[in-house]
Amino acid sequence: MRMSAGDFCILAGELAAEHGLLARDYARRAFASFEAEGQSERARFWFTLSILLDDIALYRLDPDREPTIH
Repeated sequence: MRMSAGDFCILAGELAAEHGLLARDYARRAFASFEAEGQSERARFWFTLSILLDDIALYRLDPDREPTIH
């Protein structure tokens, strides 16, 4: 299943609202774990999510608005 940029933002926003910075830490650990196991597609998913969680934590991304991709 493919996710749009909007889907990723919604998911990241929900995780950030529910778990705060723990969501970002979990995403980073999941990325490292899947990368080490050679599961690149899963690793990319968690890497992308961790970037969005970083942006939400630093107020560079509003999870309630559709992202603009340039």
